Amino acid sequence: MRQHLRQICLLLAVASSFGMSSALAADADHGADLAKRWCASCHVVANGQATASADVPSFASVARKPDFSPERLAFFLLDPHPKMPNFPLSRIEAGDIAAYIGSLR
Repeated sequence: MRQHLRQICLLLAVASSFGMSSALAADADHGADLAKRWCASCHVVANGQATASADVPSFASVARKPDFSPERLAFFLLDPHPKMPNFPLSRIEAGDIAAYIGSLR
């Protein structure tokens, strides 16, 4: 009986972690939409984009950096920086943009 109860508890823990991870997963498609709306005036955010500022990296080059981490990038996006406009991104939006950039690797 005790073994059966442990198996049930383990099954519930695993099942709940799957539900939580999908609920917290970043949405790269939403990140692409946000990037095209807010970031494309300075960065090349997608293939085929015609204009961007010459002195800022493309999203593809950011994604190819050896130390790239979506989590670190999302945190960076939430912290205002003098070189970037202060966009009022939520944590979810920052995570979505970071996931989109990560998808360009």
